[in-house]
Amino acid sequence: MFRLFKEKRVLILLLVILAIASFFRLWQLDLIPPGLYPDEAINGNDAISALKTGNFKVFYPENNGREGLFINLIALSFGIFGISVWSLKIVGALLGIFTVLGLFLLTRELFNKNIALLSSFFLAVSFWHVNFSRIGFRGIFVPFILVFVFYFLFRGFRTKRIWNFIISGVFFGLGFHTYISFRLSVLILFVVLLSWLFVYLKEKQTRKFLLFTACCLLFTFIVALPIGIYFLQNSGDFIGRATGVSIFNAQNPIKALGESLILHLGMFNFYGDSNWRHNFAPSPQLLWPVGILFLIGFIASIREFILSIKKRRGSLFIVNCLLLSWFFIMLLPGILTSEGIPHALRVIGTIPAVYIFAGLGGWHIYNWFYRNVSRKKLLVFTSIFVLFTIAFLQLDKYFIKWSSLPETKGAFSRNYVDIGNYLNSLSLETQKYVIVNQGGVPVPYSDGIPMPAQTIMFIESTKFNHPQSTYLLPENINQIKINDRRTVIVPMNYDQKIFSKLEFMFPQGKIQKKDELWMYFIK
Repeated sequence: MFRLFKEKRVLILLLVILAIASFFRLWQLDLIPPGLYPDEAINGNDAISALKTGNFKVFYPENNGREGLFINLIALSFGIFGISVWSLKIVGALLGIFTVLGLFLLTRELFNKNIALLSSFFLAVSFWHVNFSRIGFRGIFVPFILVFVFYFLFRGFRTKRIWNFIISGVFFGLGFHTYISFRLSVLILFVVLLSWLFVYLKEKQTRKFLLFTACCLLFTFIVALPIGIYFLQNSGDFIGRATGVSIFNAQNPIKALGESLILHLGMFNFYGDSNWRHNFAPSPQLLWPVGILFLIGFIASIREFILSIKKRRGSLFIVNCLLLSWFFIMLLPGILTSEGIPHALRVIGTIPAVYIFAGLGGWHIYNWFYRNVSRKKLLVFTSIFVLFTIAFLQLDKYFIKWSSLPETKGAFSRNYVDIGNYLNSLSLETQKYVIVNQGGVPVPYSDGIPMPAQTIMFIESTKFNHPQSTYLLPENINQIKINDRRTVIVPMNYDQKIFSKLEFMFPQGKIQKKDELWMYFIK
């Protein structure tokens, strides 16, 4: 009866944490972050195309190439909720919420429910994870996939039930359809399976281990096969942009590697990602109290790993093999690059391990105080107060401070969203042109129009299901035809040369300004 009561209390606490995680990821989802970056918008535009044509691709080669699962789920969201910024972002938000649940399940499997509750709470309010949960980037898939891969894998080895290995393999196979950095997790799986092999060899159950492993790898292979076939047929897409940002392209690769390694190891506690789209630049990725707990948990894990080898404690050895290999291997996508370092998105796969370390550190600190203070109730209330303060500080940092900064609005191309909203406000009789005087990767299916225009195109599609405007490069401005219709010509960025040319071509028009938006208006 007492055990039932304790389990019910854990369930209630977990539901509270999931409610907090949901609030952080869903509140004002269509407004915060304040804009829509072109990389998000092209995912939405590709999803619209897939929904209309029924051509759901396993890989979308534009914009340096993107695995298709995330975009296809956005298309499903559009089919259910309609085309909007909210329905584009809800996919990542839901993945973020379920990652919090998955982290609880995994951490409870590895340690206990108390560490699991702490780890999932820290993740629930994490600026780092909340931010990427609310952006339409496919990278948010990586922590979601990894927590469930290793939850079912470890549960399978504990229960000896084959279906756990099947589910683990399915999740692992899906991971190859998500984000390029996921591919390195093969190394984590290798380390974990090798550590479990030693245990099964000791117990003389090698055949059972081989059966479990084969089952997991078989379903991994089956699920990953479609994208594997695609890469065999399109080998150039396999690496994509990774080649361009690799440290091996630097003038001094060894120096670049050293700098990248130091910056990525220090990003959690000292100097974080300086891109305002990824972080409250350049603050550490972890709020300072959580950062301290992360260091305590990390050091404790190394200590327990060493002790497990000395004392031959198999379970501790395997758990710490997982956590330490997970952390260092999923740092590699960042460490092996020389652009924009430290880079919070490329190392997004470290997030579950980082917050397990933080939960482990928090539990170590709590136990130390519990053994050394006499007033236990005061300790409990103090702990609750500290957790509440952490949640409030994260909420204030993300929703109030960071979201209102002009740097954040600029990082998310808020001005392009404003252009799209203005175009949507015009009557259907108005002829609309957008002059794309902003550089970027050209998009082949948009007549080579650079990437930044994708934001305006998507915003137009939220009202009309497809762009209504004609998009032209500055050198093609002569293609504008008035045809005695009211016409609005909007450059993406103010350029006096463009307006001078428009005045020469259409002297009957005039330059107008609406808020921060400049346009040429012809009645």
